[in-house]
Amino acid sequence: MEFFHSVAVHFNEGGWGMYPILVCLLFTLAILADRLAALYGTFNLDKEAFLAGLKKHVFSGDLEQAISYTASQKATPLTAIVKAGLMQVEKGDAEVQAAMDEASLREMPKLEARTGYLSMLGNVATLCGLLGTVSGLITCFAAVASVAAEQKSQVLSQGIAEAMNCTAFGLGTGIVALVFFSVLQGRTQHMLDDVNETSVGLLNLIVANRDKISLKAKAA
Repeated sequence: MEFFHSVAVHFNEGGWGMYPILVCLLFTLAILADRLAALYGTFNLDKEAFLAGLKKHVFSGDLEQAISYTASQKATPLTAIVKAGLMQVEKGDAEVQAAMDEASLREMPKLEARTGYLSMLGNVATLCGLLGTVSGLITCFAAVASVAAEQKSQVLSQGIAEAMNCTAFGLGTGIVALVFFSVLQGRTQHMLDDVNETSVGLLNLIVANRDKISLKAKAA
């Protein structure tokens, strides 16, 4: 409780410049919650375990089981793209590639959504802190020029407090936004690489086992 009281005191001392920084912080936290839940929860999939199960069905030529297995997995961009390719196996390799490319255009943006805003918010928060700092310094200079002598120390103190608090709050918000932007960008790129690797691997797997798939389909 003492910590929050201290934050509230510093926030009030920062003046009007703290409010745009606070807006940036709230948007940053909202985007962080959304992206962390998506990239480390909703869209997180054990790629190696998934591929091990998928290869077992493709090696045996059982396309229907491969599709069913993929559909039973967690709904992620990776499984959606793989399923789109498997659905077109009987039409030919070109159709498999086209289906996965189309699904990639639809699914990939889900991984990258809104992360880029963190970079913008970090920069805006820093600039808002600088603006508040300049505003506080202007207050200080105005005090020296026009305020009565007995009031100068109080006005100078208020101006310096406004400048320093805006600087600290703006920099703190900017650092949080930019650090997590880098972390989420790395995570996103890792997942995009997994999708691309899996797409190419699946196509090669289908080409190598097309005879088995065709025989299984005829037997069925």
